[in-house]
Amino acid sequence: MENKTNLQNDARNISIFKLAWPIFIQMILSMTLGYIDTIMISHYSQTAVGAIGNANQIMGFLRLAFSIITSATGVIVAQYIGAKQTEKMNQIYTVSVLFNLVLSVAVCFIITTFSKPLLTAIQIPSIMMEDANAYMKIVGFFLFTDAIVMIFSQVFNCHGKTSVGMFIFFGMNVVNIIANYTFLYGPLAHLNLGVKGVAISTSLSSTLGMIISYILFRKIIKGKLSFKLLKPFPKELLSKLIKLGIPTAGENISYNIAQIIITAFVNTMGPEAINAKIFCNMLTLFSLIYSNAMAGATSIIVGQSVGANDYDFAYKRVMKSLSSAMIVSIIVSIVNFAISKWTLGFFTPNQTIIEIGQKVMFVAIFLEIGRCINLIVIRSMRSAGDVVFPTVLGIGSMWGISVVFTWILGIFFHLGIVGAWIAMAADEIFRGIVVFIRWIVGSWRGKSVVEKDTENQ
Repeated sequence: MENKTNLQNDARNISIFKLAWPIFIQMILSMTLGYIDTIMISHYSQTAVGAIGNANQIMGFLRLAFSIITSATGVIVAQYIGAKQTEKMNQIYTVSVLFNLVLSVAVCFIITTFSKPLLTAIQIPSIMMEDANAYMKIVGFFLFTDAIVMIFSQVFNCHGKTSVGMFIFFGMNVVNIIANYTFLYGPLAHLNLGVKGVAISTSLSSTLGMIISYILFRKIIKGKLSFKLLKPFPKELLSKLIKLGIPTAGENISYNIAQIIITAFVNTMGPEAINAKIFCNMLTLFSLIYSNAMAGATSIIVGQSVGANDYDFAYKRVMKSLSSAMIVSIIVSIVNFAISKWTLGFFTPNQTIIEIGQKVMFVAIFLEIGRCINLIVIRSMRSAGDVVFPTVLGIGSMWGISVVFTWILGIFFHLGIVGAWIAMAADEIFRGIVVFIRWIVGSWRGKSVVEKDTENQ
């Protein structure tokens, strides 16, 4: 009990940088894990690049189902730590892991059974279908491991142990790189597995990540998972997790559905547009890493502060984090655009793709302004318990601006993926303005989960 109380004090009083830098590295490693397959296969087969990219688009969307409980777990754990009410922690851990395990098994079944119809639905070119289908079936079968890793990573972060996730993802990357090399260019290259070998590597690394996460959860957090904690079954806790989780995950789910529709639009623009989108997605994500790390660290502090009823501290922390993240994010995106000719050339020698990509990277500078605000403010709102408003706003804006204007600008006015990026930038800027005003006004205050429990006791 004393140890966990100290963790709570450390999380609120140490510098944001000390909390954020391991999250920064973890996000690089997590993002790298997702793109290592694409990078390594790009030197093996250009067709496979689009195949894996499209397969990951679908699995990334289905993986969002895991965030329903994962995100809610983060809100509840952080607030309970802030309120110094840690007696229910093991029960929270057990319910969260069990729910995500059951849900992930269902998702694995959907992916492995309906992989080809799902790929057909996003209009993947026939030349990419065989590789994409093989990749989805193998990786999708082991997707439940990601669901468990997500829960444990959230728990580590909420306890201020942000460096744990960093080391786990580092190990997963090392395993994935070595295994990919082994199948593509090394001792097992003669098997000519190609995309299947890459899929096996990804599945192996995620499985090891799950095992290591559980071991560290037991040793560092001193956490416990037990069916005994489910007797009698904590219906109220599960209900609370679902009520918090569904709207919290709603914005991300809406975003990814919108991205799948946009991908379907882009897939009608030809193979060069498809690969340009995939490469630009990789490059533009790097400009978000710092903001993501700041958002993650800030959300930990906000959750604990709200649990302790210190709303003013949470407000000031968000404003300070937002200022820092905005400056860095814009600088990084400008540099990213300036060197895009060379970075895009790393992925492909095709000059048409490079020229299209450079235009997209310019638009991305403006897109980052809105995304930075959304990332930090919305995650902080969620940690404070304000989970419904961002979902409603997100659904309206993403579909009303991003999707609609991607079709108008990208297809009707023939601007291609540059038009898609302009539409997405408009969406992010609009939402950024709205949520920033909401944070200033303070509509997120008074929504502490712990306060509601206390009142009911």
